[in-house]
Amino acid sequence: MGGSGSPRRARTAGRRRVALVTSSYAPHVGGVEEHVRQVARELIGQGCAVEVWSVDRGTGPVTRELDGVTVRYLPTPLPSASPGGIARFARAYPGAWRRWADARAEFRPDLVHVHCFGPNGVYALALHRRSRLPLMVTSHGETVADDGAVYDRSALLRAALRRALAAAAAVTAPSAFVVDDLRSRFGLIGGEVVPNGVDLAVAGDARRSPFEGEYLLAVGRLGRTKGFDLLIDAMAGLRSGAGPADPDGIDAAAGGDIRLVIVGDGPEQARLEALVDAHGLGGRVVLAGRLDPTAVADAMAGATAVVVPSRTEAFGIVALEAWRSGAALVMTERGGAPGFVVDGVDGLLVDPLDVDALRSAIRRVVDDRELRARLVDAGRRRVPEFTWRRVAEAYVADYDRILDGDDARDRRAAETA
Repeated sequence: MGGSGSPRRARTAGRRRVALVTSSYAPHVGGVEEHVRQVARELIGQGCAVEVWSVDRGTGPVTRELDGVTVRYLPTPLPSASPGGIARFARAYPGAWRRWADARAEFRPDLVHVHCFGPNGVYALALHRRSRLPLMVTSHGETVADDGAVYDRSALLRAALRRALAAAAAVTAPSAFVVDDLRSRFGLIGGEVVPNGVDLAVAGDARRSPFEGEYLLAVGRLGRTKGFDLLIDAMAGLRSGAGPADPDGIDAAAGGDIRLVIVGDGPEQARLEALVDAHGLGGRVVLAGRLDPTAVADAMAGATAVVVPSRTEAFGIVALEAWRSGAALVMTERGGAPGFVVDGVDGLLVDPLDVDALRSAIRRVVDDRELRARLVDAGRRRVPEFTWRRVAEAYVADYDRILDGDDARDRRAAETA
């Protein structure tokens, strides 16, 4: 590990000091925010000292205490190709770097653990190089499932990610799908799968569901990658009322009375609303907005099925949430789900780009009560495998391996001197 810096303080065994360097954090919501929040809590429970360092996205105070964790919101300016962009970066960088250097000096982490590599990862890589801080990287699928396709557009981020993967003492991702992408496109050698987790304490209660009657439920940020437009197209073919059989031999009335509820908000909301109107589904498709986690769990518990129609899904925490709440699962096969969902056993895997196939999968799970019961039972048996404690334990094992090895090198160097 190159670079120079102040001497590192002696570490106390079992009391690791870890900076979780994330692309986003509360008050923003999403998969990486929830992952880092839960992991921070579990790491503290396992004896680590933890701070969260997040990209400053205009959250207000630059340091907060959230859930007993110090959260620092740090600036991450990057240069752009234009002369004006380079000039703006030159003005902003000294102050930004001073904030990162101060965070290191005040918290004195043993290790920086990047989550969802972006500008946060660029600055963590710089700390690694300048201060000899061990670096660990966890990808959350940002290279494969980003609506903005930032890695296709930014040569700087592509180069920084390659360098960080080469420099990191450990690299993890939630699925083999993501690890394989890092290997094939960004030069990763090795890599470890650490699946996502779910909070088993938030089980959900159908009696408290905010929605009545029979409904399908979809949950997530309203972005193109999540494929909610494909799900709305599939709902358009589930015609209400009696009618002749479709070409696939399934009664056209199947699923006709069931509604679709989509929970979440995001940039695609207006387009999805227009698509609902274009299909004449105003009475059968509800865009419910964002709900708190308990209400989502209750809504899942009351749903006939939870549908995840993503064009690409790095892992799919929603699948774990569906299992936890006792909902049948219809899940995209595009991404990491085939690595943990067993088709026909604990979920139905389908290619959502094939809208007819998506529609048929929905019909199967709506019409077949016994199938639903089998999927629900299998999901409930599987979900205890995916706890946040197990995620944190996997990370701690990496920390111990990295830092114990680092300490051994320090001792050998001291003995030689």
